[in-house]
Amino acid sequence: MRIDAHHHLWDLNAVHYPWLMEAGAVRFFGDPTPIQRDFLLDEFRGLATAEGFAGSVHIQVGAEDGYAEAAWVQAVAEAHPDWPMAQVVFCDLTSDDLEAQLDRFQALSTVRGVRQIIGRAPGEDARTGTNALLDDPRFLRGLRMAGARGLSFDLQLLPELMEKTASVVAQAPDTAVALCHAGSPHDRSAEGLKAWSDKLVSMSDLQNVTCKLSGLGMFDHGWTAARIAPIVETCLAQFGAERCMFGSNFPVDSLSSDYATLVAAYEALVPEANKASVFGATAARFYQMA
Repeated sequence: MRIDAHHHLWDLNAVHYPWLMEAGAVRFFGDPTPIQRDFLLDEFRGLATAEGFAGSVHIQVGAEDGYAEAAWVQAVAEAHPDWPMAQVVFCDLTSDDLEAQLDRFQALSTVRGVRQIIGRAPGEDARTGTNALLDDPRFLRGLRMAGARGLSFDLQLLPELMEKTASVVAQAPDTAVALCHAGSPHDRSAEGLKAWSDKLVSMSDLQNVTCKLSGLGMFDHGWTAARIAPIVETCLAQFGAERCMFGSNFPVDSLSSDYATLVAAYEALVPEANKASVFGATAARFYQMA
């Protein structure tokens, strides 16, 4: 089964997303105006099935209430049993009542993992202070607790944080970690990609880390298959196809591409022998969808 391992859905009448509905705010991934509308499963499914996908993984997307978002996604999945959909929820791993929160989330059958963003982009991170999670011992405690419960962790960060983050993740070897967006290589110069590739080794050396080939349009709206080729090739070389999985990052990446063009680019870049893993098997195993 082909699986899109990273996408979002939102119903603006059902769940409140403060970042999405902020008027006039340009984010690191661009102007969100075109996606300030409902993006529901029927629309996403239509795009995905046209490219041969038959299941997906929904990733939390900054709702005001993380549980409200998770419960809504659960309801969507239950209403569409013919579309297998797992989900990764937001949970603050530093919370004092973490066990109770995880109990509540795990009562939802679609929940496979949690995400708490460590890094989005240099400018935004400087304002939000999310990087400080790495220095909080409660974060490591929570990361270990998630793994002990069979939950994975979706890791979004910047290359500049990889080595420090790797030292934390190494202390939670029983927690499966998905590196979102190939580690967000935001500097696409030759020097920037070399620095990203060098730092990526700290993550790829950890056997509990799997890499998502996703979100590469957020920092380069003029991307082409040729321009993302060095990123895809590096990830496959360092992680191997059995630890790489495709994700569309829709509808966010719809700001730089249509779905069919996005898939076609990755189809052209991933060797034939690796396609079964990258476009399905890795995600099925990682998110327990087999």
